[in-house]
Amino acid sequence: MKDLKNNRILAVLPVPDYARLRSDLELVTLPVGEGIYEPDTCITHLYFPVDCIIARLYELENGASAKTSLTGNEGIVGVSYLLGSESTSARTVALSGGNAFRIKASLLKKEFESGGNLQRLLLRFIQSMLVQTEQIAVGALHHTIEQQLCFFLLMTLDRLSENELLFTHEQVSIFLGVRRESITVAAQKLELIGAIRYRRGHLTVTNRQELENRVGESYTVVSKEYARLQEFTGLQAAEHS
Repeated sequence: MKDLKNNRILAVLPVPDYARLRSDLELVTLPVGEGIYEPDTCITHLYFPVDCIIARLYELENGASAKTSLTGNEGIVGVSYLLGSESTSARTVALSGGNAFRIKASLLKKEFESGGNLQRLLLRFIQSMLVQTEQIAVGALHHTIEQQLCFFLLMTLDRLSENELLFTHEQVSIFLGVRRESITVAAQKLELIGAIRYRRGHLTVTNRQELENRVGESYTVVSKEYARLQEFTGLQAAEHS
């Protein structure tokens, strides 16, 4: 199936597990800003990103918002359904457009509850998401806007195959839950040291090391957990090759 190997969970499923899911996987295109789940609506499908990034956003009554997680081709979107919740309290949108495989939520939950390889892979991914959510919360309380911007850019780069990101300052401010002017100031500092280059709607990372030098410790914690997830999926692939 086209692009299957680009989602790490689907790519390492043993042949019998994949065979049970194959006919139920549908490749869909998600443009930037596409709403996948809205608060308090029923989850009907789960998504395995291929080359897009999907973010969970909490939006308050006063209009403020903040992201709580980013998911790319390392995982799946909609895991709360597998854990017993048929809806979500957050808005979930495509931060970076691209493709994903989707499957009916009820079908995947049945497979998940049967145990086995898919369940182990998904539980390991859920653990990495818990760590990511924790560290985003820590960063919001204790890191500067510049550090949070570096964290956001590095997390995005880790899930894409290119260094050019299609974001405006306004979009980034919404995802980080801060004022647009604060993002503009932080971006200007990063541009002055040669870490990024920005023209409206296009942000290119020109020196990743400079971002890593300035990001807070939360990124180190999350990237280590991400590396363990990658190692785990690699081991799974080796066992069934």
